[in-house]
Amino acid sequence: MRSVSYGSSSLLAHKTQLWRSRLVMMLVALGFLGLAGRAAYVQLIGNDFFLRQGEVRFARTIELAANRGRILDRNGLILASSVPAASIWAIPEDVDMADPAVLAQLPALAQLMDVPLAQLKQKLDTDKTFVWLKRQLDWDVGQQIKALAIKGIYQTREYKRQYPEGESAAHIVGFTNVEDKGQEGMELAFEKELAGQPGSRRVIKDRLGRVVEGVGEEIPPIDGREITLSIDSKIQFFAYQKIKEQVLAHKALGGSVVVMDARTGELLALANYPSFDPGNRKKLTGEQLRNRAITDVFEPGSTVKPITVAMGLESGKFRPDTLIDTSPGRLNVTGSTISDTRNHGVLTVEGVIQKSSNIGVTKIAQQLTAQEMWETFSAVGYGQKPQIAFPGVASGRLRPFKSWRPIEQATMSYGYGLSASLLQMARSYTVFSNDGRVIPASMLKLKQPPVGVPIFSIKTANAVRHMLALATGPGGTGQRAQTVGYSVGGKSGTARKQVGKGYAAGKYRAWFTGLAPVEEPRIIVAVMVDEPNNGTYYGGTVAAPVFSAVVQQSLRFMGVPPDMAVQPQIVADPVEESL
Repeated sequence: MRSVSYGSSSLLAHKTQLWRSRLVMMLVALGFLGLAGRAAYVQLIGNDFFLRQGEVRFARTIELAANRGRILDRNGLILASSVPAASIWAIPEDVDMADPAVLAQLPALAQLMDVPLAQLKQKLDTDKTFVWLKRQLDWDVGQQIKALAIKGIYQTREYKRQYPEGESAAHIVGFTNVEDKGQEGMELAFEKELAGQPGSRRVIKDRLGRVVEGVGEEIPPIDGREITLSIDSKIQFFAYQKIKEQVLAHKALGGSVVVMDARTGELLALANYPSFDPGNRKKLTGEQLRNRAITDVFEPGSTVKPITVAMGLESGKFRPDTLIDTSPGRLNVTGSTISDTRNHGVLTVEGVIQKSSNIGVTKIAQQLTAQEMWETFSAVGYGQKPQIAFPGVASGRLRPFKSWRPIEQATMSYGYGLSASLLQMARSYTVFSNDGRVIPASMLKLKQPPVGVPIFSIKTANAVRHMLALATGPGGTGQRAQTVGYSVGGKSGTARKQVGKGYAAGKYRAWFTGLAPVEEPRIIVAVMVDEPNNGTYYGGTVAAPVFSAVVQQSLRFMGVPPDMAVQPQIVADPVEESL
């Protein structure tokens, strides 16, 4: 190897000036001092700022979900409860779509999640760092997905609601959304109580969302509280089945049943058809979702007549045996004609209810003032929003009495010109089951019965109850409401359907509202069938049979002993109520 002579190099032989070497050393020292100062700032002076920045990138607050409270019926049976569910998510960039092994597993993943394979691949073909694949799968399905061990596919434990009574109680219970928030029914009405309060936990996560360590204090969740409804699941299911059968048999648009405790105002059943499955709402329509019994209002027709007759009795101008001439079956009121289905001749006040005479009720109303009628209709709940804890409750329509014309006062006496929901109709009949007092309706189980507001005397209430019993007996319009073992009283109604400012030709709603047993009422049942289209549309032939079946089975479920030993007496050609 050839030796090198450093002295022969002019560059190396050049003597460096002292100030330059000192400058270099000073710059190096300043650099170290700057780094030391920066380190001191980061570690000591600006420590809080940098800790916050670190937390922003890696620290997360995990919400600890509260278990949603259960909804129970009056006997403690579950109407709604929460169960663990698996929600599947992915980090698309970590799913290797070019890997044959992954592609081979995707069909199984799509099948378990019940989504098209093409849709699954589309979700994974994105530049997002997070994407939901499927929310709230059954927990065992989630475990099967976990067993596939596909890189980039993860799952989170959530809760989802189950509704054991299905479509029979759907309109009462309602449902929650995918975030477990109430959307309809009692789930919405008691969202705050059922939801509880979520807790929280501060943790450090890695880029895959895995918890590395916990930091800070954990705040435990407060579970939602249970809600006990007044509903009886057995009565609810039976009522739903009967109204469904009748709607289908008469090719109707829909129907509703309300069963109310005659002593407390508690709703034992509130059933509608069409209905829906609250646990599977993929094909849910507005017609299915409508809670017809409380949101839809109609002209109630002849079911209002007992209220008008009670006003006449309470005024002292009429007695049950007072005679009223309804001949010749037509009555002119300020140029308009009111008709009965036939000429009933001279009737007692009891006969007016039994035969459902429009003319008889009109002549009673003509002896009352519009103000008297308006005050009584309002007192029993017409035109007033029922004070129940439930969303979408309708108030109906009752115009101020000062604007009533004579013909309007006449038509209101037999149920035209005002509107009410089926729930309002049922509640108004509590005035006859509680010695003249009207009581509020309740969707919650009560600890003690309400006192009620006095409207009529005990004598009047008893007299009208007797008339209602006559209306369901031989010669009455509601004979098909009779049931085996129990006395019943009630009033049928058939109302033309309004379209705009007029009435639709050939379209009706069939009603029946009544109570049982007659002497000591335990339940009030109201039935409505919308647009029966199978040859008959009268309330006495379409709605009354549902009333009969529901009354008999409900009283048996409640353990009420029979008060009659006779079979129903239904004549071959029952009297039809006047429209």
